[in-house]
Amino acid sequence: MSTFTIFLVLIAIVCFLLVVVIMVQNPKGGGLSSTLGGGGGQIGGVQKTSDFLDKSTWTLATVLIILVLLSSLSFTGTFADNGSKIIDRNAAPAPKTEAAPAATTPATDAPAATVQPTAADTAK
Repeated sequence: MSTFTIFLVLIAIVCFLLVVVIMVQNPKGGGLSSTLGGGGGQIGGVQKTSDFLDKSTWTLATVLIILVLLSSLSFTGTFADNGSKIIDRNAAPAPKTEAAPAATTPATDAPAATVQPTAADTAK
């Protein structure tokens, strides 16, 4: 299995966990803490649950960014793309060829020939 495949699997797992952690939170401040009985006053570890979800969201987002950056290194092994396969920097330039002169037709001053009707054309 290539390193890019490993990074791809890890990125998918982190994305799934990030979605789960975000969906558990409530944007109004309730979320999991209100489900566990912390509606009015914060009792016990309910405030810590909200802090845990907040910290885990930031941690997973940071891990996701790091994995994406590291997966880009698995293509070339460096930050710069020195080994471009599209343009070979060591290749000799293409030899220059002289363009052949365009063929020109001589211009004539005479008018175009007219076709004279024949006897068969006039009989119709």
